[in-house]
Formats: sequence, C-alpha cells, structure tokens
Amino acid sequence: MNKQFEKFIFSGRLLLLPMYLGLIVTLLVYTVRFSVETFELVWHSFAMSETDMLIAVLQLLDIIMISHLIVMVMIGGYVLFISGSDYDDDQAAETPSELPKLKWLGHIDPGALKVKMSMSILGVSTIHLLGAFINAKGESIEYLMKLVVVHMVFVFSTLAIAWVSRFAFKH
Repeated sequence: MNKQFEKFIFSGRLLLLPMYLGLIVTLLVYTVRFSVETFELVWHSFAMSETDMLIAVLQLLDIIMISHLIVMVMIGGYVLFISGSDYDDDQAAETPSELPKLKWLGHIDPGALKVKMSMSILGVSTIHLLGAFINAKGESIEYLMKLVVVHMVFVFSTLAIAWVSRFAFKH
C-alpha cells in the first residue's frame, strides 16, 4: 500500500509535461521572432546607422540567449524531474528509448542546472545592459543605475549559486 502511494505521489511529476510542451511553443514563437528580426536587419541594413545595426544584433543575441535558457529548462527539467527515476527503470528495460542520448544529459545535477541557468540569465542581463548603454543618450541616469544594480544582483546571485553548488553537490 505504501509503495503504491509513493508511486502515485511520484507520478504527479508528469503534470510538468504540459508546461514543457508550452516551453516548446514559446521556443517556436522566439524562432519566428528571430526570423522576422533577421529579415528586417538584412532588409534595412544599408539604411541603418552602425549603432542601430549593433542594437539589432544585440536583440538577435538576446533572443538566442533566452532560447538557450528555455532549452536548458526544458531538457534539464525533463531529465531531472521526469525521465530519470527508480520507478521508470522497470519500463526502460522493456522498451528502449528513442530519444537521442546526449553526453551531458547523464551528468546534470540540480546544482549544475541552476548555475547554467544563472549564467544564461546573466548573459541576457548583460545584453540588455549593453543595449541600454549604447542608447544612453535616450535614457535617464536613474534608469541606467537601476539596470546596473539589477545586473549586479544577478552577478552576485550567480556567484553565490555557483559557490553553494560547488560545495553542496560535490560532497
């Protein structure tokens, strides 16, 4: 009875699947947006100033970084919370997986995933900060200072997560 209850509770993790499917839809939306912005960059490239072109490229990089974050959450979360379980081992022996096995999938731990996600968020923040400073003439000092403060919070948070992860998950 207790083992069946544990299996029932553990199967609740499958409620995450629609959320991961939603992330795939979000990734599709970002792919369309990337394509549209790339087309606009190419179409208007000869009429753009160098600063406008740099900002357009930064926007493309921003889309790529956010897309990487989405993929990390999807794959890492799936591997950590859905696919790799003791309860699934019986089924895995019966039916071979058709998913491609990537080397790093077997080495994901919660700490490593958190560090990778924090680094990705830090990269997105860096791109936004750089874009704001390129357009600094149109921004107030207060706004730029807020961006710097938020960015520094991301920097210190990422360092703290990496430090904690190094000691918590390696022992």
